[in-house]
Amino acid sequence: MNLDSNSWNQRYISNNTGWDVGKITQPLKEYFDQLKSKNIKILIPGCGNSFEAEYLINLGFKNVTIVDFSEKALKNFKLRVPEFPDSKMICDNFFNIDGNFDLIIEQTFFCAISTNKRNKYAKKVHSLLNKNGKLVGLMFNAPMYSDHPPFGGSVKEYKTYFSSLFNYKYFEPAYNSISSRNGKELFVNLIKK
Repeated sequence: MNLDSNSWNQRYISNNTGWDVGKITQPLKEYFDQLKSKNIKILIPGCGNSFEAEYLINLGFKNVTIVDFSEKALKNFKLRVPEFPDSKMICDNFFNIDGNFDLIIEQTFFCAISTNKRNKYAKKVHSLLNKNGKLVGLMFNAPMYSDHPPFGGSVKEYKTYFSSLFNYKYFEPAYNSISSRNGKELFVNLIKK
């Protein structure tokens, strides 16, 4: 399957976005609700329609950057959140991004990239995070598809990518997943070594 920017853009144009639940998911909502500093630098790679960024902005977070391959996904977001700064919306490949962030949010991006890029993803996230920065979000803990996204996996596999780069604050099954993903998701809170 082709996973280039054109194919992702076409999925948003044709509304072929089965991963998109149309709102922020409960695990991330609860995590965001307990964050104290509204000034931390947050990155959401593979943001899609980015209900996460919308929720953060509505909570008063000041420094959120979103990245997606799909121009259509970013336009969808901008229609809902017109006040979001254009300078914080990046239409590019995540692996081309530079910057320094305190928090990187994972929500259906890791499962959308080819499995042969997972180690590269872990290294890229590590390089973008400030000292003690965190990777927080959800990852599938179940076999999924091998020929197209979402690509599943397991704790054992994921730890091969992250163990040398991160300490695990939390790497456990999510207790508050949406019903269709119940028992299939991990909530991760990884701290940069």
